[in-house]
Amino acid sequence: MAMTETFRAPMSDEPLIRPRRDWGAALKALGRLLSDKEDTGQVFEIMRALNGDANVKNYRQLLGTAQGGRLAYERVELAQRLMDDVWLDSFAPGTVGAAYRDFIRSENLSADGLAEISRQTLSKVEEQHPYAWFGRRIRDSHDIWHILSGYHRDGLGEACLVAFSYAQTRALGWALIAAGASWRALQAGSRPHARAIWQGYQRGKAAKWLPGEDFTALMNEPLEAARRRLNIAPASLYNAIPVELR
Repeated sequence: MAMTETFRAPMSDEPLIRPRRDWGAALKALGRLLSDKEDTGQVFEIMRALNGDANVKNYRQLLGTAQGGRLAYERVELAQRLMDDVWLDSFAPGTVGAAYRDFIRSENLSADGLAEISRQTLSKVEEQHPYAWFGRRIRDSHDIWHILSGYHRDGLGEACLVAFSYAQTRALGWALIAAGASWRALQAGSRPHARAIWQGYQRGKAAKWLPGEDFTALMNEPLEAARRRLNIAPASLYNAIPVELR
């Protein structure tokens, strides 16, 4: 499952247009996603249908942070950095970067692979525009959020991270996916799974705002120190559920 947001990116000389939400398309995509969590394209479809101007609001929030102006000015493309094996191999054991490197290699993942899936659904994702850049930034940092949150790529871990992400971005697509996963868990009689997803939202709400972080610098921080600095509490309810039941 992946993380991204979509938007109608206005040119500098036109008013901000808030896209209409397409609940029908979102619910159909949710059904397909709940049937196959590996169908990442459905995540982007839900984001396209529901997230509206979330990127616009989050980008403006970024500009109000201490280092947001610099990050927006530099406009680093994270996918390019995260595909650099020499850079990834430079991180010392115990750092965020080392954990990320081990995670993507053990799972056979790549930032470029996620980007390619997003291009198939989001027509404006590669635009040379600040809002488009912010959307790519959220998309490409998804697996870094996995590392920081402690959620793995199993179905429950993805659902918990989606709830965490909604708390961080207020992008409605994440809320729908989290709600759908919680409903599925309750229908199956698994309250611990639903409670773990709810805790994901609570952890995201309590944490420092991750979209405002300098991710390239963050990769050099010791993982546990970074979690403490960002106020990311342990995923206790998720961790209490046996791996084979997630």
